Amino acid sequence: MADGKRVLIVGGVAGGASTAARLRRLCEDAEIVLFERGEHISFANCGLPYHIGNIIKEKDRLLVQTPEQMTKRFRVDVRVRSQVLRIDRRNKSLAVRDLASGREYTEPYDVLVLSPGAEPVRPPVAGVGARRVFTLRSITDMDAIKKLVDEEKPPHAVVVGGGYIGLEMAEALVERGLQVSLVELLPQVMGTVDPEMAFPLHQELRSHGVELLLGTSVTGIQENGPNALTIQLSNGQSRDAGLVIMSVGVRPEVNLAREAELKIGDRGGIAVNGHMQTSDPSIYAVGDAVEVVDFVGGHQALIPLAGPANRQGRVAADNICGRDSTYHSTQGTAICKVFSLAVATTGLNEKNLKRMGRRYEKVYVHPAHHAGYYPGASQMSLKLLFDPQDGRILGAQAVGTSGVDKRIDVIAVAMRAGMTVQQLQDVELCYAPPFGSAKDPVNYAGFAASNVISGDMPICHSEDVADLSNDRMLLDVRNPAEVKGGTIPGAVNIPLDDLRTRLHELPSDKEIVAFCQVGLRGYLACRILSQAGFRCRNLTGGYKTYCAAQGVGVQAATPARELKSDTGEKT
Repeated sequence: MADGKRVLIVGGVAGGASTAARLRRLCEDAEIVLFERGEHISFANCGLPYHIGNIIKEKDRLLVQTPEQMTKRFRVDVRVRSQVLRIDRRNKSLAVRDLASGREYTEPYDVLVLSPGAEPVRPPVAGVGARRVFTLRSITDMDAIKKLVDEEKPPHAVVVGGGYIGLEMAEALVERGLQVSLVELLPQVMGTVDPEMAFPLHQELRSHGVELLLGTSVTGIQENGPNALTIQLSNGQSRDAGLVIMSVGVRPEVNLAREAELKIGDRGGIAVNGHMQTSDPSIYAVGDAVEVVDFVGGHQALIPLAGPANRQGRVAADNICGRDSTYHSTQGTAICKVFSLAVATTGLNEKNLKRMGRRYEKVYVHPAHHAGYYPGASQMSLKLLFDPQDGRILGAQAVGTSGVDKRIDVIAVAMRAGMTVQQLQDVELCYAPPFGSAKDPVNYAGFAASNVISGDMPICHSEDVADLSNDRMLLDVRNPAEVKGGTIPGAVNIPLDDLRTRLHELPSDKEIVAFCQVGLRGYLACRILSQAGFRCRNLTGGYKTYCAAQGVGVQAATPARELKSDTGEKT
């Protein structure tokens, strides 16, 4: 038990504050001291862009616990503006500086908890320290950005980095009336999802006036007087702006741990065991600074998310109080709002699976988020990654205007429960026309994946049809009106409803690659063809996924060539 123990906690927010609160709930007699370098110990990091964008009007709504509330409710000795300088493991003490007075002093501990978080990465380019160049990690950062936007009203901003913070800040600044250029080194935004799933985000950003500069980096920043910056880009161009947001990522803040010779993992985070103990049994670590085990891959990873940090704090407190509590890895379930779209993910993406050399297969479905006949139904895109032999779910991604969070949450829980894609077919979810469908998108994904495993639906992917060999034929089974909007180069068109009567027009010595708009009619075509003796594969996700994978809009593809009958007449 922690009775009578002196527990010092370095850092607040999700990890440190949750540790302190859980400790007090379990042990009234423990002496708990929390040190925080800033002025705020527990605030909603994820809400910072929305206050800048005036979506969250009142700043106080972001303050989960003030130092005064924490002291009054949990009897925690909270010391803000207190920087921990060193850890003396031999004497079990901390060296602390009071930033208000400059006084330095020593504090002994029985147990130490490190929750230093992660620090924003500032790329090593000239001018990155200019007054109008910001990162967004704290309430202080938020206040400074909002003050500049409120008072000086800069006409243009450059956001560097297309991850969660970059996308949310781009939206917030557009909402405030700024012209925004978003610079991203990768060829896509939101690197946690695969390129074809990021493509709708590119369209959404551009439709709201955001200039996307993909595959581009900042090479320098120059101050042009007190109110303007010129940003030099790797493509040789430049942009003038009154504000720059650096959101190129974060790195774990491990200086204290490294100087105390605690073990640092291969990924650069503090190494901990399942009890959240470091290499020193008297020292625990939680939050963005620690390395975690990836739930799917089993490898060490850095996954800085608030939910896992809260759970890690709870686990650390349990073990400090003598309980046997274990943190069971992180699967990276997350979501981001991009104007009217939401993009969500759980588990591993295809890029990581390829990098690991992991066996996998994928399917795409594009269902409506609730019953299509009920007003307001909107289409989502859902990608499911799975093991083609045992059906284990490896990851999922979704993008759409509504219902994305629900489906990824369901799949995330299914993954935790060890369910397979076959079992997704039987997941029973609530249904009424305003909320869902009798066959939920999660069920549809399970049907599609299960058909692949059973052999009922051999599939191919967009990358497979880019360079067709002579022993394959592309068959577009959509209606002629749809085909006029474009099709895959080289495809012939026979509408699904005409297929049975026109089988004689198809070559028996070639494999048929059938496709439709989203994959369903392609599947039906393959069922007809396979039972008629043809070799056939369905393009999973259909023409919609093909266009996203090619990075083009659905309306911007090649017209279909019409198939001629044996008499030479067009059919």
